[in-house]
Amino acid sequence: MRALQILVISVMMSVPTASMNSQEDTDTFTFVRLKYNGQLTRLSSWQVDWPSSDRNFIWQLSKQTNIVVAPREKIIEVGALELFEYPFAYMLEVGSLRLSTSEAENLREYLLRGGFIFIDDFHGEREWKWFYAEFKKIFPDREPVDIPISHPIFRCFFKIDKLIQIPGLRSLFNDRTYERHDGRPAYCRGVYDDYGRLMMMINFNSDLGDAWEHAAEDYYPREYSDMALKMGINAVVYTLTH
Repeated sequence: MRALQILVISVMMSVPTASMNSQEDTDTFTFVRLKYNGQLTRLSSWQVDWPSSDRNFIWQLSKQTNIVVAPREKIIEVGALELFEYPFAYMLEVGSLRLSTSEAENLREYLLRGGFIFIDDFHGEREWKWFYAEFKKIFPDREPVDIPISHPIFRCFFKIDKLIQIPGLRSLFNDRTYERHDGRPAYCRGVYDDYGRLMMMINFNSDLGDAWEHAAEDYYPREYSDMALKMGINAVVYTLTH
Protein backbone atom coordinates (compact mmCIF):
# COMPACT_ATOMS: atom_id res chain seq x y z
CA MET A 1 0.00 0.00 0.00
CA ARG A 2 1.28 3.44 -0.85
CA ALA A 3 1.21 6.35 1.54
CA LEU A 4 -1.38 9.01 0.83
CA GLN A 5 0.14 12.29 -0.26
CA ILE A 6 -2.78 14.56 -1.09
CA LEU A 7 -1.74 18.15 -0.59
CA VAL A 8 -0.03 17.77 2.76
CA ILE A 9 -0.18 21.25 4.22
CA SER A 10 0.31 23.09 7.47
CA VAL A 11 -3.03 24.42 8.59
CA MET A 12 -3.09 27.51 10.77
CA MET A 13 -6.83 28.16 10.64
CA SER A 14 -9.01 27.80 13.72
CA VAL A 15 -12.17 25.79 13.16
CA PRO A 16 -14.89 26.35 15.77
CA THR A 17 -16.98 23.42 16.91
CA ALA A 18 -20.69 23.69 16.20
CA SER A 19 -22.79 24.36 19.26
CA MET A 20 -24.82 21.20 18.63
CA ASN A 21 -21.91 19.08 19.76
CA SER A 22 -22.34 18.32 23.45
CA GLN A 23 -19.71 15.61 23.76
CA GLU A 24 -17.50 15.53 26.84
CA ASP A 25 -14.65 17.02 24.80
CA THR A 26 -16.42 19.73 22.83
CA ASP A 27 -13.30 20.46 20.77
CA THR A 28 -13.36 16.99 19.22
CA PHE A 29 -15.07 16.33 15.90
CA THR A 30 -16.70 12.91 15.52
CA PHE A 31 -17.51 11.39 12.14
CA VAL A 32 -21.07 10.03 12.27
CA ARG A 33 -22.41 7.36 9.95
CA LEU A 34 -26.19 7.13 9.80
CA LYS A 35 -27.94 3.79 10.14
CA TYR A 36 -31.29 3.35 8.41
CA ASN A 37 -33.81 0.70 7.43
CA GLY A 38 -34.08 -0.66 3.89
CA GLN A 39 -36.92 -1.24 1.47
CA LEU A 40 -39.24 -4.20 1.79
CA THR A 41 -37.52 -5.81 -1.20
CA ARG A 42 -33.98 -4.66 -0.47
CA LEU A 43 -31.94 -4.78 2.70
CA SER A 44 -30.45 -1.62 4.16
CA SER A 45 -27.00 -0.81 2.79
CA TRP A 46 -25.91 1.66 5.45
CA GLN A 47 -22.81 -0.46 6.28
CA VAL A 48 -21.28 -0.38 2.77
CA ASP A 49 -17.51 0.38 2.84
CA TRP A 50 -17.54 0.47 6.67
CA PRO A 51 -15.32 0.71 8.65
CA SER A 52 -12.27 1.26 6.44
CA SER A 53 -13.83 4.09 4.41
CA ASP A 54 -14.74 6.06 7.52
CA ARG A 55 -11.40 5.50 9.22
CA ASN A 56 -9.33 6.41 6.17
CA PHE A 57 -11.32 9.63 5.88
CA ILE A 58 -10.94 10.33 9.61
CA TRP A 59 -7.18 9.85 9.32
CA GLN A 60 -6.94 12.24 6.37
CA LEU A 61 -9.17 14.84 8.02
CA SER A 62 -6.87 14.83 11.04
CA LYS A 63 -3.75 14.89 8.87
CA GLN A 64 -4.81 17.66 6.48
CA THR A 65 -6.35 20.06 9.03
CA ASN A 66 -5.89 21.14 12.63
CA ILE A 67 -9.33 19.82 13.57
CA VAL A 68 -9.15 17.51 16.58
CA VAL A 69 -10.82 14.35 15.30
CA ALA A 70 -12.06 11.35 17.25
CA PRO A 71 -10.14 8.27 16.00
CA ARG A 72 -13.27 6.17 15.47
CA GLU A 73 -16.56 6.87 13.76
CA LYS A 74 -19.91 6.69 15.55
CA ILE A 75 -22.94 4.83 14.22
CA ILE A 76 -26.24 6.56 14.95
CA GLU A 77 -29.74 5.59 13.83
CA VAL A 78 -31.60 8.19 11.79
CA GLY A 79 -34.36 8.43 14.38
CA ALA A 80 -32.12 8.81 17.43
CA LEU A 81 -32.02 12.00 19.48
CA GLU A 82 -28.30 11.37 20.00
CA LEU A 83 -27.78 12.65 16.45
CA PHE A 84 -28.32 16.21 17.72
CA GLU A 85 -25.03 16.02 19.61
CA TYR A 86 -23.04 15.93 16.36
CA PRO A 87 -22.99 18.57 13.59
CA PHE A 88 -22.05 16.32 10.64
CA ALA A 89 -23.40 12.97 9.46
CA TYR A 90 -22.65 10.70 6.50
CA MET A 91 -25.23 8.53 4.74
CA LEU A 92 -24.77 6.38 1.65
CA GLU A 93 -26.57 3.95 -0.65
CA VAL A 94 -29.80 5.90 -0.18
CA GLY A 95 -31.35 4.07 -3.12
CA SER A 96 -32.33 1.56 -0.43
CA LEU A 97 -33.38 4.15 2.16
CA ARG A 98 -36.72 3.79 3.93
CA LEU A 99 -37.79 6.34 6.54
CA SER A 100 -40.65 6.22 8.99
CA THR A 101 -42.56 9.40 9.72
CA SER A 102 -40.77 9.88 13.05
CA GLU A 103 -37.35 9.28 11.46
CA ALA A 104 -38.05 11.83 8.74
CA GLU A 105 -39.17 14.35 11.36
CA ASN A 106 -36.00 13.74 13.37
CA LEU A 107 -33.79 14.36 10.33
CA ARG A 108 -35.76 17.49 9.43
CA GLU A 109 -35.33 18.92 12.92
CA TYR A 110 -31.64 17.99 12.96
CA LEU A 111 -30.98 19.77 9.67
CA LEU A 112 -33.01 22.88 10.51
CA ARG A 113 -31.22 23.20 13.85
CA GLY A 114 -27.85 23.41 12.15
CA GLY A 115 -26.92 19.84 11.26
CA PHE A 116 -25.38 18.76 7.96
CA ILE A 117 -25.84 15.46 6.10
CA PHE A 118 -23.38 14.31 3.43
CA ILE A 119 -25.06 11.82 1.06
CA ASP A 120 -23.08 9.49 -1.17
CA ASP A 121 -23.08 6.47 -3.47
CA PHE A 122 -26.38 6.01 -5.25
CA HIS A 123 -26.78 5.77 -8.98
CA GLY A 124 -29.23 5.91 -11.86
CA GLU A 125 -32.77 7.16 -12.27
CA ARG A 126 -34.42 4.38 -10.28
CA GLU A 127 -32.34 5.05 -7.16
CA TRP A 128 -32.80 8.81 -7.52
CA LYS A 129 -36.59 8.39 -7.64
CA TRP A 130 -36.56 6.24 -4.52
CA PHE A 131 -34.31 8.65 -2.64
CA TYR A 132 -36.40 11.62 -3.77
CA ALA A 133 -39.59 10.02 -2.42
CA GLU A 134 -37.91 9.50 0.96
CA PHE A 135 -36.39 12.98 0.87
CA LYS A 136 -39.86 14.50 0.46
CA LYS A 137 -40.82 12.90 3.77
CA ILE A 138 -38.09 15.05 5.32
CA PHE A 139 -38.76 18.25 3.36
CA PRO A 140 -42.10 18.26 1.52
CA ASP A 141 -41.61 21.94 0.66
CA ARG A 142 -37.94 21.96 -0.38
CA GLU A 143 -36.13 20.76 -3.49
CA PRO A 144 -32.56 19.57 -4.10
CA VAL A 145 -30.74 21.87 -6.52
CA ASP A 146 -27.34 21.73 -8.18
CA ILE A 147 -24.67 23.35 -6.02
CA PRO A 148 -22.77 25.93 -8.11
CA ILE A 149 -19.01 25.50 -8.26
CA SER A 150 -18.72 29.04 -6.86
CA HIS A 151 -20.36 27.96 -3.59
CA PRO A 152 -18.23 28.32 -0.42
CA ILE A 153 -18.28 24.55 0.14
CA PHE A 154 -15.92 24.28 -2.83
CA ARG A 155 -13.69 27.10 -1.54
CA CYS A 156 -13.66 26.89 2.26
CA PHE A 157 -10.51 24.74 2.49
CA PHE A 158 -9.38 23.11 -0.73
CA LYS A 159 -10.22 25.02 -3.91
CA ILE A 160 -12.29 22.80 -6.18
CA ASP A 161 -12.82 24.22 -9.66
CA LYS A 162 -14.40 21.24 -11.41
CA LEU A 163 -16.45 18.25 -10.32
CA ILE A 164 -15.63 14.80 -11.65
CA GLN A 165 -17.37 11.46 -11.40
CA ILE A 166 -15.81 9.32 -8.67
CA PRO A 167 -16.02 5.62 -9.61
CA GLY A 168 -16.59 2.71 -7.30
CA LEU A 169 -14.02 -0.06 -7.42
CA ARG A 170 -16.15 -2.44 -9.48
CA SER A 171 -16.83 0.26 -12.09
CA LEU A 172 -13.13 1.08 -12.21
CA PHE A 173 -12.24 -2.56 -12.85
CA ASN A 174 -14.78 -2.50 -15.69
CA ASP A 175 -12.88 0.43 -17.19
CA ARG A 176 -15.59 3.02 -16.61
CA THR A 177 -16.51 5.68 -14.04
CA TYR A 178 -20.28 5.04 -13.87
CA GLU A 179 -22.06 2.23 -12.03
CA ARG A 180 -25.29 1.95 -14.04
CA HIS A 181 -26.08 2.56 -17.71
CA ASP A 182 -28.02 5.69 -16.73
CA GLY A 183 -25.60 6.59 -13.94
CA ARG A 184 -23.88 9.53 -15.56
CA PRO A 185 -22.97 12.33 -15.37
CA ALA A 186 -22.26 12.93 -11.70
CA TYR A 187 -24.23 15.58 -9.83
CA CYS A 188 -23.58 17.41 -6.60
CA ARG A 189 -26.90 18.71 -5.34
CA GLY A 190 -27.82 20.55 -2.19
CA VAL A 191 -30.65 21.54 0.10
CA TYR A 192 -30.65 24.94 1.82
CA ASP A 193 -32.33 26.31 4.93
CA ASP A 194 -34.28 29.57 4.98
CA TYR A 195 -31.07 31.55 5.60
CA GLY A 196 -29.12 30.11 2.68
CA ARG A 197 -27.05 27.65 4.70
CA LEU A 198 -26.38 24.38 2.91
CA MET A 199 -27.87 21.59 5.05
CA MET A 200 -27.40 18.59 2.79
CA MET A 201 -24.84 17.72 0.10
CA ILE A 202 -26.06 14.99 -2.25
CA ASN A 203 -23.40 13.22 -4.30
CA PHE A 204 -25.39 11.41 -6.99
CA ASN A 205 -23.78 9.04 -9.53
CA SER A 206 -20.50 9.12 -7.59
CA ASP A 207 -18.93 6.83 -4.99
CA LEU A 208 -16.76 8.90 -2.69
CA GLY A 209 -16.86 6.23 -0.01
CA ASP A 210 -15.12 3.72 -2.26
CA ALA A 211 -12.48 6.32 -3.05
CA TRP A 212 -11.90 6.90 0.67
CA GLU A 213 -11.77 3.18 1.32
CA HIS A 214 -9.19 2.45 -1.39
CA ALA A 215 -7.24 5.71 -1.30
CA ALA A 216 -4.02 4.04 -0.15
CA GLU A 217 -4.15 1.26 -2.73
CA ASP A 218 -1.94 1.38 -5.81
CA TYR A 219 -4.75 0.18 -8.07
CA TYR A 220 -7.08 3.08 -7.20
CA PRO A 221 -6.16 6.28 -9.14
CA ARG A 222 -5.12 9.25 -7.01
CA GLU A 223 -7.10 11.59 -9.25
CA TYR A 224 -10.28 10.13 -7.80
CA SER A 225 -9.21 9.54 -4.21
CA ASP A 226 -7.75 13.04 -3.92
CA MET A 227 -10.95 14.65 -5.18
CA ALA A 228 -13.15 12.51 -2.94
CA LEU A 229 -11.10 13.38 0.13
CA LYS A 230 -11.04 17.08 -0.73
CA MET A 231 -14.82 17.15 -1.10
CA GLY A 232 -15.35 15.37 2.19
CA ILE A 233 -12.89 17.56 4.07
CA ASN A 234 -14.44 20.71 2.60
CA ALA A 235 -17.88 19.51 3.70
CA VAL A 236 -16.68 19.07 7.27
CA VAL A 237 -14.96 22.47 7.36
CA TYR A 238 -18.07 24.11 5.87
CA THR A 239 -20.24 22.42 8.51
CA LEU A 240 -18.06 23.68 11.36
CA THR A 241 -17.82 27.23 10.08
CA HIS A 242 -21.35 27.98 8.79
